[in-house]
Amino acid sequence: MKPHAGKGLVLHYGGRTIRPGYHVTEVKAGAFVTLDCGGNPDAWRETILQVEDIEATADGDFMSVAKFERILQRVAERLELEADARLTFEVGQPGEPMRIFDVGALEITGSEQVVLKLEARPAICKPRHRLDQRAGTTACCSSNAGKVGCC
Repeated sequence: MKPHAGKGLVLHYGGRTIRPGYHVTEVKAGAFVTLDCGGNPDAWRETILQVEDIEATADGDFMSVAKFERILQRVAERLELEADARLTFEVGQPGEPMRIFDVGALEITGSEQVVLKLEARPAICKPRHRLDQRAGTTACCSSNAGKVGCC
């Protein structure tokens, strides 16, 4: 992103454009080991960026791409961030619950901004999702129907 270092980094999430005073409040590096409702184990690493959507205190502009990168570099000096980890954004305004987003698209808009479009992460039943991908079906956990813990 070096050619865009001086551009403002704008986040679009949940039908909103983040306000120029947004603040990266926390970066989390997590390792997850899970068991889904069909009894299937899973494991992955995730980097979670928690962002507070607040107004700028002065005539501020959006955080630059370079500043955002410096924040991540400082975090990486103290925490192990894996390059292939799933990237998650937790975003919200003060007084509102944080919402979870995945990265949808990155768009360069002229010479001023880089827009990161975030997409809401839906809740899914992993066994049903796998079946849907394989067979094009929508039956929830059809091979596990009636088993304890399945949908």
